[in-house]
Amino acid sequence: MAPLVAVNLLVIAGPGLMSVYYSFTDWDGLNSPGLVGFANYTALFGDADFLRALLHNLLWTAFFLVVPMSLGLLGAFLLTRIKRFQLVFRVLYFVPYVIATVVSATIWRQILSPTSGIGPALSDLGIPWLKDVNFLGDGDIALGTVAFVNNWQWWGFLVVIFLASMQSIEPSLYEAARMDGANTWREFWHITLPAIRPTFMFLSLMTVIWSFLVFDYIYILTQGGPAGSTDVLSTVMYRMAFEQQQAGYASAIGVILALISAATVGGYLYLRRRLKWEM
Repeated sequence: MAPLVAVNLLVIAGPGLMSVYYSFTDWDGLNSPGLVGFANYTALFGDADFLRALLHNLLWTAFFLVVPMSLGLLGAFLLTRIKRFQLVFRVLYFVPYVIATVVSATIWRQILSPTSGIGPALSDLGIPWLKDVNFLGDGDIALGTVAFVNNWQWWGFLVVIFLASMQSIEPSLYEAARMDGANTWREFWHITLPAIRPTFMFLSLMTVIWSFLVFDYIYILTQGGPAGSTDVLSTVMYRMAFEQQQAGYASAIGVILALISAATVGGYLYLRRRLKWEM
């Protein structure tokens, strides 16, 4: 185990501790840092861009805890009900997840283009409803559009994981439930969900963490625009570090993200112990 521990200390602990140190400085990423105490953290919570990005992260998290998780559960449960072509459906659902983010985001940017995308194409076919919709340029719908694109890639992964968990459930439990007159909904609520609870809770935990670390789709599709309407903490952190040369300020945002992740894991472990969840 020693080599693995050494790699973790070198790659994770070292840069992590340095980020904590730099968060208390006015470092520009090039010159020697100067200590400024908690000035970066004080500025953060008075920064409208940071607070707006934090709100977007919360909305993003709420969306991904509800929509992809629900679709994943539904898709997996329906797949357990079919006997033919299950493998085909499983592969089709999983394919978007294995496509490189840059590739899929670029394809979706073309599809959603207001000049050459799906809107004008449908308009040429006599369906003008989306003709003047700028999915990525309208601040009211841009964040939801990017979340939809990310969900397109993500939910198939959840289907496969939930399906693997559901297939480990003892079939005799369903047979006994049907003999007692249980319908499909009762089977799902009283047998399937309790049986896959460890998987469900783990994926919920990771969804929260990944939602606060989201960067790729947002940066490729909108770079946080228009006018900050799709900014999240990671895009603000990137912009501060590499465009405005405020690496110390960006480090403070990184520390906040780490604290949010730690609090999420700590809350999960507390609930697991308190409620006696089995893994």
